[in-house]
Amino acid sequence: MSASLPASGYQIFVDESGDHGLATIDRSYPVFVLVFCLFENGTYARQVLPTMAEFKFKHFGHDQVVLHERDIRKDNGPFKILREPTRKQAFLEELSQLIAGLDFTIISSVIRKDQLVGHYSKPQNPYELALGLGLERVHRCLVRRAVRGEAMPVVIEKRGRREDDELELEFRRICDGANYRSDRLGFEPHFVPKSANVPGLQIADLVARPIGIRVLHPEQPNRAFDVIRSKLDCNPAGDPHGWGLKVFP
Repeated sequence: MSASLPASGYQIFVDESGDHGLATIDRSYPVFVLVFCLFENGTYARQVLPTMAEFKFKHFGHDQVVLHERDIRKDNGPFKILREPTRKQAFLEELSQLIAGLDFTIISSVIRKDQLVGHYSKPQNPYELALGLGLERVHRCLVRRAVRGEAMPVVIEKRGRREDDELELEFRRICDGANYRSDRLGFEPHFVPKSANVPGLQIADLVARPIGIRVLHPEQPNRAFDVIRSKLDCNPAGDPHGWGLKVFP
């Protein structure tokens, strides 16, 4: 059994890209991506929080804007200011530089829903699959870093009472030993609303879709993925596959 994990030391933020349902699959984006962003507490407090606040003050005049990848891409809500191409390009370039400059680690689970339904007659829920694959790898990453203790916070955006209750049940089941190595994983889920304006969750949201696009179209230019590639947890040879980038099946 691996060593248990700590009550403090790291903050872990989780967000997703794509729909985890299997009833209908969007053939243009047939993946579900779950991203875990790991920040050391001191780095998060001293680097991430002020950097994100300064970026928002510069572009919006206040720090209450929630950076949401889809709204930025579609120029929705407060991001309608980006409908002018030159301004949007400058915004995206600065946002890319911001992400590149932050010190954090990404562990992602990508479920190929199109392949999942083709391989299994009764496929498991993609969210549950991605959650288990991700938590196992986050645990191993922190054990390699000699991080010890219990109840490390994993911050997840609220979706709805029923969905959150089901997710928490699955989360605790995985942490109690229902994982590949039957480890006890020392994580504690914390559900927060989008309105809480949590920078760590916004960063997780911003990096999730570029990972999905990379898996679907590995030969396609993907500047956003190029920025975050170095953040993915890697094996000793520097390869993120199976470590910071787990694709299933």
